[in-house]
Amino acid sequence: MKLTKKGYMPRLIDKTIEENLEFFGAISIEGPKWCGKTWTALNHSNSVTYLNNTADNFREKHLAEMDVNLVLDKEKPELIDEWQEVPAIWDAVRFKCDQDNEKGKYILTGSSVPVSDKIHHSGAGRICKMKMYTMSLYESGDSSGDVSLKDLFEGKVKNELLNKVELKRLAELIVRGGWPESIDISIEGAMKKTRSYIQAVLDKDIVSIDGEKRDKVKMEMLLRSLARNESTISNNNVLIKDIFDNVTEEDMSISRNTVTDYLNVLNRLHLIENQKSFMYKIRSRYNVGKSPKRHFVDPSLGCAILNITPEKLINDLETFGLYFEALCERDLKIYAESIGAKVYDYRENDTGIEVDSIIEIADGEYGAIEIKLGANKEEEAVANLKRFYDLAEIKPKFMCVICGLYNAIVKRTDGIYVLPITALRP
Repeated sequence: MKLTKKGYMPRLIDKTIEENLEFFGAISIEGPKWCGKTWTALNHSNSVTYLNNTADNFREKHLAEMDVNLVLDKEKPELIDEWQEVPAIWDAVRFKCDQDNEKGKYILTGSSVPVSDKIHHSGAGRICKMKMYTMSLYESGDSSGDVSLKDLFEGKVKNELLNKVELKRLAELIVRGGWPESIDISIEGAMKKTRSYIQAVLDKDIVSIDGEKRDKVKMEMLLRSLARNESTISNNNVLIKDIFDNVTEEDMSISRNTVTDYLNVLNRLHLIENQKSFMYKIRSRYNVGKSPKRHFVDPSLGCAILNITPEKLINDLETFGLYFEALCERDLKIYAESIGAKVYDYRENDTGIEVDSIIEIADGEYGAIEIKLGANKEEEAVANLKRFYDLAEIKPKFMCVICGLYNAIVKRTDGIYVLPITALRP
């Protein structure tokens, strides 16, 4: 009997978990704390071992540290929650998966990536790694799901009028974020929770992840720099100048090492995502941008770091536009991964041609998407997509403009779709 929690809201990753349990001896679900990994894993488990349970004074963690086999003998599928607390569990699970051909024995969840030298085997072929994010608008009930990514690829989208989404509501969705515990509470309560989350990262997680002492103030300054540069291309030198005043050439290498280490920590905590550049299948003699676009795993994190409220977003439309893009990129990544697709961005440094999102499905076909907060930017976005189309050696399967303030799903006469993010699903 599955251990599904009362009030559990189904997630898009549920289907993928079921599929992978049929093909692998174990799966590993990775993602930021508080994104819902444990509740989702319980929805597929018949037993559970909690390694960070303070209620019983970490009893099961202590047992695992003495002998990992003491916690790997429960009814299958067995959930091992926060397995990275005892890294030896990974190799033990891999070994047990090698002993027979039984599938779906273990579900591991983890909120951080452990030090690699504590793990001796990759788990390839035995343990399937999966990435989990916060909730998309479709999962939280804030998108009607009238049109899907699959519909766009298959050309099955029909014109349709929709209810208009108010600017204030979009701002609230960005600031609230997709954290399961924040979905049904007030915006003020959601903001307090996310600020508390950031404080916990600074007070504990940046050290507990590997025992290395790090400067809390510098990490906070790095987070602020990342928040200021959300949805932009900012290399490490930009971040260094944000953090260190009057950096000399002599100090640059030391500063770069610090920033690289701190970024690595944020990656290992699953707090930031690098959106890679789409560089192939495009014929161009120009310099194609290769640096990744950085996003927080949820736009609410950047808002919490900069103390951004819905009212502040409404009064600063430039920042609003960047964080609206971050919201859309979060959802596009969740939707794309649920159908086995990947998300990229595209830009050419010399010509200035950019496309906010490239969605590539498994057979190599792809769609090009521009993201704009206001419908008044529609023609600008369309012109940019057409420039990209003319450049592409292999043409996109579809082109689309996602607008925040748009009350319809429309296929224009030029074949480009326009729709709001609050109507999208996988």
